[in-house]
Amino acid sequence: MGRSRRTIPEELLLLALDPATGTTAQPQSLDLGLAGAQLVELALAGRIAPDGDRIAVVHPRPTGDPTLDTALELLRRRGSPVRAVHWIGGPRLGLRQTYLTHLERCGMVHAVAGQMCGVLPTTRYQATDTTISREIRARLDSAIRTGVPPDPRTAALAALAHAVGLGKHLYPGNEGRSSRSRLRDLIRHDPMGGLVAHAVMDVQNGVAAQPRRAPAAAGPQGNGGSGRRAAAVRAPAEAATAHHGAVMARAGAS
Repeated sequence: MGRSRRTIPEELLLLALDPATGTTAQPQSLDLGLAGAQLVELALAGRIAPDGDRIAVVHPRPTGDPTLDTALELLRRRGSPVRAVHWIGGPRLGLRQTYLTHLERCGMVHAVAGQMCGVLPTTRYQATDTTISREIRARLDSAIRTGVPPDPRTAALAALAHAVGLGKHLYPGNEGRSSRSRLRDLIRHDPMGGLVAHAVMDVQNGVAAQPRRAPAAAGPQGNGGSGRRAAAVRAPAEAATAHHGAVMARAGAS
């Protein structure tokens, strides 16, 4: 896979990193987002594919990225496809720190030691080159501003940024409301990113224990909003399933 391209987990973490404070926005949901971003990156690398609302390993060959390969091996050991919400909602202790340490090794951030209340040791992380973060942000801004369908990586990054709540960090206040809305709408441009982003939101909302059910049709009492949300959920999953069929067909032919 090489290191010529930043991975989606790396980019999500860089987006969340506040250049002024050296802390990460939305730290609790960010761990879920990073776990989801690993799934998207592995799918883009052709190692996994969606199977309905589950994730199946189609090629167990390592990518060369240690953090991704750890996730790939854990998925392989499951032996059968796993629901995205169960994978993302599993124990993720230290995942954010793992990626911060990884970014430090790669020279993208540097650690700054400090103290809280003059006693407790703390570590902040400052971007070594803010050009990288600005380039990532510019891709999202362009997709939001132009309305042109973004590439799959940018679409997946936007979906995950929305899912973990980075919209209010990237586009704050009333003036950022329309940008936050358009960031949310970008979720429809990548089936795998949409599937994973919805799984991240389901885990946060505590509905990971139950499989998705087809919603009832909207009635005269004004349930159109829930019907539209259900359609938005079904579309990524259905498209992802079709993509999985193509991937599996190619795998069988190879």
